[in-house]
Amino acid sequence: MPEVLVQYQAEIWQSIGETFTMTGVSLLFAIFLGLPVGTLLFLTRKGQLMENRIVFSALNLFVNVVRSFPFLLFVVFLIPFTRWLIGTAIGTAAATVPLAIMAIAYYSRLVEQSLVDVPKGVIEAAVSMGASIPKIVFKFLIVEARSGLVLGLTTSTISFISYSTIVGVVGGGGIGDFAIRYGYQQFETELMFYMILIMIILVQAIQFTGTTISKAIDKR
Repeated sequence: MPEVLVQYQAEIWQSIGETFTMTGVSLLFAIFLGLPVGTLLFLTRKGQLMENRIVFSALNLFVNVVRSFPFLLFVVFLIPFTRWLIGTAIGTAAATVPLAIMAIAYYSRLVEQSLVDVPKGVIEAAVSMGASIPKIVFKFLIVEARSGLVLGLTTSTISFISYSTIVGVVGGGGIGDFAIRYGYQQFETELMFYMILIMIILVQAIQFTGTTISKAIDKR
């Protein structure tokens, strides 16, 4: 193992743990809130089962506004809200607030797109069988779109990891914060290289896993 990695081994593991924490929280919000929001976006759009212009417009506006923000500016913009919510705007816990909100908006749009790709015949068949809306969603839509949903979650996870490095600029912790403080500011170019290498390996592993699972559950 290179000497520089041995020297900073404890700090590296801590930063990786912080990155996993931020990404994990983002994933939880994406799945438990982003998935329902994306499904509701699909169901309330024009011509769908729960067509509702007001609900769709409100959700669509939220998603579009949040996704329009450059993430670093979004973090800065939410500092007063983050400080009010958890008492501080610095640290890993504080970083999860903008990450969670971005995760909901980001994944909900991908969910909507995946559901739009489901053939209309599937919904028509479910309706003709007298299925309720919850059954149509869980037994037809999500089942039919499961491969796309997994790919969307994979893409989202990689984006969340990228966002987690950005919050390091404002003291959010994680690999980004470590690379800036110990690599860039102390002119440890070799250390920065290894941090980038860790990120590349992590992203490739996530992409490979997500693609493999998506192919395995795609029965079309």
